[in-house]
Amino acid sequence: MKLYTDAELAQILDKKIFHKIGEVADAMGVECYLVGGYVRDIFLERPTNDIDVVVVGSGIEVAKELQKALGKNEKTGRWRAHLAVYRNFGTAQIKFYDTEVEFVGARRESYDRGSRKPVVEDGTLEDDQNRRDFTINAMAVCLNKARFGELVDPFDGIYDLEDGIIRTPLDPDITFSDDPLRMMRCVRFSAQLKFFIDEETFDALGRNAERIKIVSGERIADELNKIMKTQQPSRGFVELQRCGLLQLIIPELAALDVVETRNGKAHKNNFYHTLEVVDNVAKRSDNLRLRWAALFHDIGKTRSKRWEPATGWTFHNHNYLGAKMIPGIFRRMKLPMDAKMKYVEKMVDLHMRP
Repeated sequence: MKLYTDAELAQILDKKIFHKIGEVADAMGVECYLVGGYVRDIFLERPTNDIDVVVVGSGIEVAKELQKALGKNEKTGRWRAHLAVYRNFGTAQIKFYDTEVEFVGARRESYDRGSRKPVVEDGTLEDDQNRRDFTINAMAVCLNKARFGELVDPFDGIYDLEDGIIRTPLDPDITFSDDPLRMMRCVRFSAQLKFFIDEETFDALGRNAERIKIVSGERIADELNKIMKTQQPSRGFVELQRCGLLQLIIPELAALDVVETRNGKAHKNNFYHTLEVVDNVAKRSDNLRLRWAALFHDIGKTRSKRWEPATGWTFHNHNYLGAKMIPGIFRRMKLPMDAKMKYVEKMVDLHMRP
């Protein structure tokens, strides 16, 4: 983490593409700002290609004019920058050599309780920052020439970055209820950045956990995959369990978080054992499916657990039972039902072998 002055930000952003965007916006008489992950990652000194620009006006029109400003190839007569317009979403994308920039107009949103798809209206920069998920993602840097490099940070996201805190800009109950996917993103950012979730924000996760039911399985699976790809996946799964989301998403895994004692004999907590295995695998392999296999390797223990007076707690054939559970879990979670699923199934079945 490194703090930068506006002048230092201007130096960091001293690139042709950013100056051209500012020039086009000035010529059109509109404000434009870098926002979101790109700004956050400048301060975290993390490499990123995720460039988002908010225009207080039409992002699509600015993108069109930017394509013209970047000119044509003298030999082919084709535009140097490729333009893609997505009118249904009000966005446009410019690809200029190895740089991709997403443009969108500043907007404010309102939600119906039964859907996470908002009603969108044109708005100000303030409106746009208000709708952002977390303070660390709500920072903006101006690209207009007169204010080039100026940081606009109404929610003190820079200090949350410095302190390693995930916090919503506005009331977290409203933030999470409006778009419940943000709850998954909250846990995912915590795991990726190794940040703590603000106490008030965390409490709102628990209060709104049931809202996750309106989010598609594909979107949830995407966030889970991102958690699984982190250096220490256990961070994310512990938080999902603590706030009650895991019980709604993967109840078979949440059910492992129990220790039962009989006649003074107790079995280990198989949930935390499982997370230790996942972290150990993550230290040695980037294979995402191997990590999923590690997460599910003991999933059959809740069904196979038995008490035998002579020996205590047993989990006979839990590997076999766990493997049989994998297709159903993958189908429900909208994970791919392909050879990768078969790999996870096979690894769960064989995990007791040397």
